[in-house]
Amino acid sequence: MKPMLKIRRRPGLADLPLPRYMSEHAAGLDLYASNDEPITIAPGEIKLVPTGLFLEIPPGYEGQVRARSGLALRHGLMLPNAPGTIDADYRGELQVVLANCGSAPYTIERGMRFAQLVINAVAHVEVVEVEELAESQRGRGGFGHTGH
Repeated sequence: MKPMLKIRRRPGLADLPLPRYMSEHAAGLDLYASNDEPITIAPGEIKLVPTGLFLEIPPGYEGQVRARSGLALRHGLMLPNAPGTIDADYRGELQVVLANCGSAPYTIERGMRFAQLVINAVAHVEVVEVEELAESQRGRGGFGHTGH
């Protein structure tokens, strides 16, 4: 049985589609912008884009908001907090932090597919403080220590 993602729309958004998978094996549900006025994001600027959606993610799961690859490649649109995490107990409006890393302004129009939502299972762990950690092959090797 598939987990159920319950969605409530802000009033006045019946013209916008609910998030949906755009292909049979897509991992993410496309999200649609619900802004009434165009949102122009200048190069180097960060703006909040509303979806008008309120989610009830099932317990044991989280939502991850990610950039759409085509917008990232062609226009430099990124999520500076990618992936943006939505906890199962959050009930506020889903809004997406969007940054323009490109060289030209980009405008988000109402109804545009501009981000995607991936629902993933989450494991909760028991946090235990210890004096020593088990050795590993990597050890303390940090950024770039394994080469290119």
